[in-house]
Amino acid sequence: MALVGIGGAPDGSRIEAGRRVRDIHRGRMRRFATIVLLLPLALPLLLACAACAHGNSIEQGVFSKGELRIGLGPVPGSWRRIGVEGADLAFRDDEREGSALFDVRCDAPGQDAPLAILTQDLIIGTTERDVESQKVLPFDGREAMHTVLRAKLDGVPMQYDIYVMKKDGCLYDLVYVAPPSHFPSGSGDFERFAAGVHTLSRSTAAEGVRSQPSRDP
Repeated sequence: MALVGIGGAPDGSRIEAGRRVRDIHRGRMRRFATIVLLLPLALPLLLACAACAHGNSIEQGVFSKGELRIGLGPVPGSWRRIGVEGADLAFRDDEREGSALFDVRCDAPGQDAPLAILTQDLIIGTTERDVESQKVLPFDGREAMHTVLRAKLDGVPMQYDIYVMKKDGCLYDLVYVAPPSHFPSGSGDFERFAAGVHTLSRSTAAEGVRSQPSRDP
């Protein structure tokens, strides 16, 4: 992936920065590819509880990961939670042959890339992309890039609904993908789930750093 906003001949620091950005991009690409390619198979291996696999839990609509607490929108009854390595939450929408992903990473290198780049790396590997809409929206007190598109993955037509947000040193990915014929009936549930996402707390250490007074003269 070409890096945006870096001009001139690369020096050592730029090369190292580029490597860090590519590392986080590749990690997010692998997680997304797992969701899209493996969930439709519904293999027993994937049915292990995600909370057991990652030490994360959902209780009364609140997702917990370490000291991070995030409120979620309603999880549709048709979504079946499954465990997938590398994703905080993964669901299979069997009725619509769809899959949903929620993932949050904090203090990871490269997440300061623009939202457009962070969105693009989630769809690398797809072909014949047709972006139906892409815009920046208010989201949990910040801004998120919301993208709806059609594309082919391994030659199979799919439709995607993607939110990418950065907040307080954390990068949020929310994705729903389904065949175009089933996508319209499932995207509404996903939109309601995404609309309810809001950060409740993070570590007290991180809060303390953010609350320190400015040292600017």
